[in-house]
Amino acid sequence: MPVSIRDFGMTADGKQVHLYTLQNERGMRVCATDLGGALQGVWVPDSHGNLIDVALGYDGADGYLRYGGSLGANVGRSANRIAGASFDLGGTTHHLSKNNGENNIHSGPHVWRERLWSVAEQPSQQADGTAHMTFGLLSRPGDQGFPGAADVRATYTLYPDNRLELSFHVEVSETTIVNMTNHSYWNLNGHAAGTILDHSFALRAESYTPTDEGLIPTGEIAPVADTPYDLRKLSPFRSHMDDLPGGYDTNFVLSNGENVEQVATLVGDETGITMDLYTDAPGIQVYTGGGLHARGKGGAHYDAFCGVALEPQLYPDAIHHKNFPQPIYAPGHPFVWRTVYAFR
Repeated sequence: MPVSIRDFGMTADGKQVHLYTLQNERGMRVCATDLGGALQGVWVPDSHGNLIDVALGYDGADGYLRYGGSLGANVGRSANRIAGASFDLGGTTHHLSKNNGENNIHSGPHVWRERLWSVAEQPSQQADGTAHMTFGLLSRPGDQGFPGAADVRATYTLYPDNRLELSFHVEVSETTIVNMTNHSYWNLNGHAAGTILDHSFALRAESYTPTDEGLIPTGEIAPVADTPYDLRKLSPFRSHMDDLPGGYDTNFVLSNGENVEQVATLVGDETGITMDLYTDAPGIQVYTGGGLHARGKGGAHYDAFCGVALEPQLYPDAIHHKNFPQPIYAPGHPFVWRTVYAFR
């Protein structure tokens, strides 16, 4: 069946959670849950035609509620870090939760990955072979400390040629901050295959944003040349680890001119599966999963470096750095973001 739905457990307050599956004519499958609108599984063919699940996730709602890590989650209202857990907007200081030392990360509390999203558009298959599903969430005024309401739509579209597109559309009721991303972890050898350090990776980024010890950007935009952050040539993550033993948790500056362009390539060293990532976001956070620790699908142990998160987004803490692209949106000026994961 191109589209299927099944029960996926319960929320903490007893509401039914569902898992939705899209499938194309080549057999590629994409699974997402209305709990957080999270991407739960992505099955793609390897070089021998075997279907491999390359996205880390959990077997049911309980895993998503029990563990952190934001596996597959659509993160909002503002992804990544905001220094001091506060910001000024329109002459008012807005205070957020200090859930990362003195700073805020991924907005919290009551993070969006723990919320039951609505099905804004029923899963369906089109005449051209594409299949899609849309989740929705209404973030009310003052939610998590942010001004105004945000009406969120997240649409997954699976194409016949093994492309998966994720698009966000966020309408706001008053001037506020929006910086959404998807926090999927990828392991192209299979979600339970262990380390991704031997995956090859290339990123079309000539600059990055240096940070302090709390991973808050300093405001500088620095060239990657002659640094461990130069990922422009396809090479294994492991080849950089002498200089960065903790791995990457770094925002890179993209030069796609707000067009959906290819910015990254990831290659599984055992399966030959390649994922090309296209986006119109101005930045991308590369996180090699140094802090991963969870029990995943089929009892798999997800430990450090078992998956890499590639998170297209605006730069972290942009509201405090006017030289960064700003995350400020107003009524009639929606947040719109597209990313395509193309598998071959």
